[in-house]
Amino acid sequence: MILYPVKFSFKLGRTVANIKSALKRIQVNERNRLQNRSYRSAVRTLIKKFFAELSAYEASPSPEAMDAVKTSMAAAYSKIDKAIKRGVLHRNTGSRQKARLAQALKRQEESAAS
Repeated sequence: MILYPVKFSFKLGRTVANIKSALKRIQVNERNRLQNRSYRSAVRTLIKKFFAELSAYEASPSPEAMDAVKTSMAAAYSKIDKAIKRGVLHRNTGSRQKARLAQALKRQEESAAS
């Protein structure tokens, strides 16, 4: 059995696959895995930014801070929806994350009103 070197670092640059299509499949899977990982990371980053904006609004409530919160929420919603569309996130996971953001905003608005 001959082991072919692969262009990316997957199990020390070697794989068990011998068939050309299997080697290509491994490369495509690795590329997609890295792209999905990057996209998922971007979603997490936007969610963290939303919560940071929300805590800044909580510290000093102002209309500008609320605008920043709503802008970051819209960006997070958009990224989550695109991740669902691309198949990076399951639709239930995306819905749960968006609900968590909406719930946090609602809770903050209720505490600011009272």
